Amino acid sequence: MCKALVVLADGFEDVEAVAAIDVLRRGGAHVDVASCGGGRVAVSAHGLRVEADGALADFADGAYGAIILPGGGKGTENLMASGLVTDLLRRQRAAGRLVCAICAAPAALAAAGVLDGAEFTCYPGIEERIGREPEAADVVADGATVTGRGPAAAVKFALAVLARLVSPEAARAVADGMLVPPGERPEGQ
Repeated sequence: MCKALVVLADGFEDVEAVAAIDVLRRGGAHVDVASCGGGRVAVSAHGLRVEADGALADFADGAYGAIILPGGGKGTENLMASGLVTDLLRRQRAAGRLVCAICAAPAALAAAGVLDGAEFTCYPGIEERIGREPEAADVVADGATVTGRGPAAAVKFALAVLARLVSPEAARAVADGMLVPPGERPEGQ
């Protein structure tokens, strides 16, 4: 299922959201962008106003191959405060489909109980909210969980999600087209 849902909460990290949407669409995935704030507009950590495709409730019954959570401190707090986000993540995990988060957002995965047992990475200091040590890597893919360290790893994270959602070949083609150097790609790309 080459369909992804990117969830934007007010305070999301700009580059993490845009990189995920861009890379996945370049790779042929259908991407829905949802605002979990109730309306259609989400405001980033740096004041970027993004008009989502709709409110999260509009997409709550959809089946997605991946749910992606951009980070940002305030954005992650807002993700964690949303019962709908928690419910979606739990249903996604129960179905064995991808749950993906970058920067501070792996804390939202942990709060929803869907990070248990998976290796992960996150923004430095966020591991205190999660309660265990992260891997020292830009991107960690463990089964149906993909996590990224922070803004500088946004494209690498998105390529890792694309490789699992669509195919490694699609990720390689997007990386080639974007001129991503081999050392900045996820392993195997």
